[in-house]
Amino acid sequence: MSTIRVLTNFNIDLEFEAAPFYKRLLAWLLDSIVLVMYLVVAARVLIWFAGRGSENMLWAMIMLLIVPYLFYHLVCEITMNGQSIGKRIMRLKVVNENGGQPAIGQYVIRWLIRTSDYMVVVVMLFAPVAAKEGDFDYLWKIGIPMVLLFIDIILVNSAKGQRLGDLLAHTLVISVTKKGSISDTVFLEVENTYVPSFPQVMQLSDRDINALKGILDSAKKRHDYNLAEMASNKIKTHLKIETPLSPFDFLEVLLKDYNYLVSH
Repeated sequence: MSTIRVLTNFNIDLEFEAAPFYKRLLAWLLDSIVLVMYLVVAARVLIWFAGRGSENMLWAMIMLLIVPYLFYHLVCEITMNGQSIGKRIMRLKVVNENGGQPAIGQYVIRWLIRTSDYMVVVVMLFAPVAAKEGDFDYLWKIGIPMVLLFIDIILVNSAKGQRLGDLLAHTLVISVTKKGSISDTVFLEVENTYVPSFPQVMQLSDRDINALKGILDSAKKRHDYNLAEMASNKIKTHLKIETPLSPFDFLEVLLKDYNYLVSH
């Protein structure tokens, strides 16, 4: 399995496992199964309403069938911290190129350029028609989707495994070692009586905080004291902080301070 090295905002390298093609394919198939199951149920609901002489069937069809199909991946990745149902089962996750959580705009770009997904649908719909009728115009039209699909497959098998959408959104799809949970985000439960130790943490951007969380998680997982110390020293210098806390404790306190200050 290939490894992706990313440079965080603190000029510290982090390593991630690139999502292998077969896992991404299985995740896509699982998501497709979820969508098909939903569409079957939604279609039955529409048929039931149509049998009762309901009006506005066109709008009902758009809202129940088309909108959920089009927005499934976008809504899932935004609300599930970079995952869809298929990605969560296969333990895959979308991150930005600094290893942090992507911005909503990055998710939108990935969603707009889901080339391979849409191209598969186009080919499946039009290829049988073209073959049956011997329509060379149809064959030419599906040739472009096939080329784009082929390019996407090649890109997924590259070193970083970035599809067209990932390249433009500056995102990566990585393998994670455990199922997604609230601990994957920068969010921490902080009691109301908590007193922040380092209010200077608010000088850091959201990307900095995401990078900090990624560094801390990586250092803990690998028991890498040097990585935590390097990040700790860089942040202390940047924020002009002096503290006797150990690197791990210091980084954890910074995250707690950040969570308290952004919510109060």
